[in-house]
Amino acid sequence: MKILGVIPARGGSKGIPGKNIKILAGKPLLEYTWEVASESKYLSKIILSTDDSAIIEVGKSLGIEIPFVRPSNLAEDKSPTLGVIQHALEFYSKKGEQFDAVCLLQVTSPFRTLAFLDNAIDTFIKKKTDSLVSVIEVPHEYNPHWTFKINDNGELSISTGEKNIITRRQDLPKTYHRDGSIYLTKVATILNDNSLFGNSTSFVISNKETHVNIDTIKDWEKAEIICKTKFL
Repeated sequence: MKILGVIPARGGSKGIPGKNIKILAGKPLLEYTWEVASESKYLSKIILSTDDSAIIEVGKSLGIEIPFVRPSNLAEDKSPTLGVIQHALEFYSKKGEQFDAVCLLQVTSPFRTLAFLDNAIDTFIKKKTDSLVSVIEVPHEYNPHWTFKINDNGELSISTGEKNIITRRQDLPKTYHRDGSIYLTKVATILNDNSLFGNSTSFVISNKETHVNIDTIKDWEKAEIICKTKFL
């Protein structure tokens, strides 16, 4: 399977200015993702998709391929990730290069390991699903069977639609949320279905002790703690 690895890193972050290349434990945040991706035995090509000149400069210094400058309309706060991937695929399609799948690796999840990445891709290939995502188990207090929504009468009803709540924690089914570390999708699903997920999605479970999805200053502080306690 020919897999394109895409590292998206736009400029203009508001929560943490310049976060994609901000120094974390001695190196740019971008470098953590690149180091692991570049060692994967499954990724046929790895590119950096960015609109920002400073990120381009750091990316080049690390040796990452930067085949284009991302259009500004795909680098806004609300720009969908799907459009960023489709833009990259269209770029290579015009050059006559095709891929079977895309592996999206967000810079804001810096602590994925090579073993975890390769296991995810191996699982995706073996399961033959339209997509794969990395996930973390939802804490029991936030389990959808224990959460509520407001119904038309202005009253609470169980989010899952059940009439009776599960009373014991031990009886709750395990539920998971996407953690943003790894997304894998077949190109046919991306282009034909206009989707990152398709009709079938397999998964791998991230290590919650070393996982962080950096969006706020608090997230960055957590990343610094992880560096000190888990890596250094």
